[in-house]
Amino acid sequence: MIRYRAYAKVNIFLKITGIRGEYHTLTSRFMRVNTLFDTLWFESKSTPEFEIRGNFDCEVHSNTIYKAYKYLLAATHSDNLSQWMENHAICVDKQIPSFAGLGGGSSDAATFLRMCNEELELGLSVEELARIGSSVGADVPFFVYGYESANVSGIGEIVEPYNEPLIDFEVTTPKLQISTPAVYRYYREHRYAPITAEEISRLEATSSLEILATVNSKEANDLYSAALGCYPELQEKEGWFFSGSGSSFFRIKEQ
Repeated sequence: MIRYRAYAKVNIFLKITGIRGEYHTLTSRFMRVNTLFDTLWFESKSTPEFEIRGNFDCEVHSNTIYKAYKYLLAATHSDNLSQWMENHAICVDKQIPSFAGLGGGSSDAATFLRMCNEELELGLSVEELARIGSSVGADVPFFVYGYESANVSGIGEIVEPYNEPLIDFEVTTPKLQISTPAVYRYYREHRYAPITAEEISRLEATSSLEILATVNSKEANDLYSAALGCYPELQEKEGWFFSGSGSSFFRIKEQ
């Protein structure tokens, strides 16, 4: 069976731009981490239940891969897809930490969508897969498109590639599982200060290397202060940047 890589990402910057219903809108630069990825493949099985083989902290029906399957099935009504998953388990060699701001669950879901589309010849375009993925989670479209670097906005559904060299990162993840909804709730109640349209345009036009060289970690990520307020046990790391809602930190790897 073909093996597929589901890469992690970091947020070079993450700035809140407003509120849409129950969601916060944002602008962020996502960049792939080439050295950190899960590996996914299919294996034959003998029982018809949907099966995920791998080290996960949640029940199958709560897993982003299962959610991606249900949304894909609803969009395609493909008998071939349902029969395939009755006869095959999806296997995951899990290397990206969970609840860590690295997009592991979203990347797994996006990779599963692409695997099904390619191996079962479902004929969906990348845009159609991204729309299905957006129902699973806000970060999924970025991983569906497969860009190395992109400006992501709205609630994650707007993904625009940013042409720049990939950066080699060092990533560290404290043993602390952070709730993204809790961090956003704390931000809304205690830190809410959306940036201006002018600042959005400036950030989206600036290279990742320049951003990392000219701002500090709290300036780069609006959720960092909220995460520190929400989780007092989260330790600040001097010289490191905070990814997503955490708990991972990253920096440019020294040559």
